[in-house]
Amino acid sequence: MRALDDVHLQIAAGETLGLVGESGCGKTTLAHSLLRLVPPPGRIVEGEVLWKGRDLLRLPDDAMRRVRGKEIAMIFQDPSAALNPVLTIGTHVAEPLRVHRRMSRRQAWQEAVELLGAVGISDPAVRARDYPHQMSGGMKQRVSIAMAIACSPDLLIADEPTSALDVTVQAQILDLLERLKEELHLAILLVSHDLGVVAQHADRVVVMYAGRIVEEARVGAIFHDPKHPYTRGLLSSLTRGSGASGKKKLPAIPGTMPDLAALPPGCAFAPRCPIELELCGRAVPPLLTVSADHLAACYAYPEVVAAIEAGEVLGIH
Repeated sequence: MRALDDVHLQIAAGETLGLVGESGCGKTTLAHSLLRLVPPPGRIVEGEVLWKGRDLLRLPDDAMRRVRGKEIAMIFQDPSAALNPVLTIGTHVAEPLRVHRRMSRRQAWQEAVELLGAVGISDPAVRARDYPHQMSGGMKQRVSIAMAIACSPDLLIADEPTSALDVTVQAQILDLLERLKEELHLAILLVSHDLGVVAQHADRVVVMYAGRIVEEARVGAIFHDPKHPYTRGLLSSLTRGSGASGKKKLPAIPGTMPDLAALPPGCAFAPRCPIELELCGRAVPPLLTVSADHLAACYAYPEVVAAIEAGEVLGIH
């Protein structure tokens, strides 16, 4: 079974790239793959992760450890699981400073306290001596962010950073990430199933379905002119308006995402697609440009069919 197949991403400095899709589509696996953190028995069988002229998949383990946390950092979905319950908050934040920046124990602690204050934790010198169980979910996520930015990484991978938090705290965490992005000139890969979050905070959006990218464009184009039927289905299911209209039953995409171990032939979305064509069941549609800076993997666009007929991509069987 392939959790990811033929996935291509590019992230520019200072850019936020939103990665969206249903649960189980491969978003978290992709995020973990970038840092070679795919848990066994999963493994990366082929491909490249090009970073500053190096392929991270081929780096020795010790060189890869120097990349994690220093050049590329990650905020995990569940902050409680990401923190060691027997270590103080200050120790968590100080650790990357000691490992990557070679600070003394005292220097690292002082810097950790400053970082805790920078991410909005009040009385940071006091709270640094607390343990994870003494903090709320929002505070723990702020600690995770402090750990992630401690070494001023160039890329921050945020895997569903607000999914376990209430709405008010979600907004605070997302605003914090936005501020840090501007101050530190971070590139951010924002993994989320929440289209509202992506609409407000991403510059570009990549839509995934069943382990593949099906659409990619600037955020405005995705939300105002979606090209792929799956993206249109996701957007149509968003709550809009209020009053009587708010009580209307929201349209839903029929069916469920297929088992990645038994994908249908051709386009994986075809069994759920309202515009399924004869070609759809015969070959996987390639991701190609269908309008200015807008890519989609769908046979509804002549550009996709023409590329196959011209032999530019894998032909139809």
